[in-house]
Amino acid sequence: MMRKILSIERIESHAFRRQQLAFCVLALFVIAVLLLMHTLFAPLLGEPSQGVIFLLCLGFSLKVLEVIWLQGRRDGISERTARIETAVSTVGIFTLAILLAVLTNRDDSPYFVLLAIPILQCAYHCGLIQTIIAVIAAVSMMFWWSYYYFAIHPPPRRTEYLESGMIAVIYCLIGPLVWYLVDQLNQKQLRLYEKMAELELARESLIEKEKLAAVGRFASGIAHEIRNPVAMISSALATAAYPTADSSEREEMFAIAARESARLEKLTGDFLVYARPSRPRRSVISLGDVVRHVVEVSRVRGAEHLIEVVCGAVDESSAEVDAAQVEGALLNLTLNAVDATPAGGRVEVRSRIEDRCVRIDVEDSGSMISEANLSRVFEPFFTTKQGGTGLGLAIARGVALAHGGNLWVSSNRDGSVVFTMTLSQ
Repeated sequence: MMRKILSIERIESHAFRRQQLAFCVLALFVIAVLLLMHTLFAPLLGEPSQGVIFLLCLGFSLKVLEVIWLQGRRDGISERTARIETAVSTVGIFTLAILLAVLTNRDDSPYFVLLAIPILQCAYHCGLIQTIIAVIAAVSMMFWWSYYYFAIHPPPRRTEYLESGMIAVIYCLIGPLVWYLVDQLNQKQLRLYEKMAELELARESLIEKEKLAAVGRFASGIAHEIRNPVAMISSALATAAYPTADSSEREEMFAIAARESARLEKLTGDFLVYARPSRPRRSVISLGDVVRHVVEVSRVRGAEHLIEVVCGAVDESSAEVDAAQVEGALLNLTLNAVDATPAGGRVEVRSRIEDRCVRIDVEDSGSMISEANLSRVFEPFFTTKQGGTGLGLAIARGVALAHGGNLWVSSNRDGSVVFTMTLSQ
């Protein structure tokens, strides 16, 4: 749950960064348009003074520096940082707009268009009160400039006040409206986060229940697998101890007890390997040597069932893995493939290394795994083989996971069933 909260905070910090970048780009665009306007409409607006050009270039440069600073914040910015930056940007743009108006000394100053940017920023990052204050400040600045200009250059023109009033109406509309829309989005986002938190709690609860169910199935499997050899041993020893049993019968019973004891020992060993997987002891090995060794060992089992076990394409590169664990897991996969292949069939083992990831494929020519069994092949104690413990594939997958990889059925059709194991180096 804590990871989920940190993830949400990281997403929000990146969102604040992107929003501030968007406002910086908007400010750069408006300043660039104003500079271009002075170039294209110089006969109408008059040649700009050096002070106007300097201020516009200074504002543009500061915004470029702000963009560079934001680009460097790869981890995003906090809401507090975004608000501080908004306050500084607002003061800077207001100052730039009034200085440009004073230097150009025109009644219809085009620079008040810059005031829309801090209004939008306040609507995004601040509350309704701050947005209204920004709108009032922008409107007051425009009317004050009209009053100031006509006080120096009488008589006043009503059309200029009318134009200022129309712009003021626009500002009064866009500020609260944008704030309202952003507030609605924030509320929906908050509800979404709450639903995500509820889903995460439900997911954790389901995982916990699934773990308990898995423990129950695991315990049931252990009890079932151990009960049979223990019952056989008990029965064999009881028969051997019977007074009327002859020596040959006793030897037979002792042999059964010994065989079941060995089976029980193997089952216990497999269970311990599965329940307490050791961490891989990595060393640099030749992947091709491991694959070829496993194929050679498996050919003995294959020959007994008239099955051909071969090496396919084998990567001769070195790999940094636990040789013993990988060899054991691969041998388990190959022998399982031999057992699943009918007489006259073929088992092929292939390997390759891509981007420091080892991939090993074991393909057999047996029948496809049924849908009912496909989802359970890696469950402990699930097996369709006579005399199997059902731990082999579970152990092999544990080895793959311990190496940062996985084990899955990558192809499942008649004549081509492929188990794929990946290992990260």
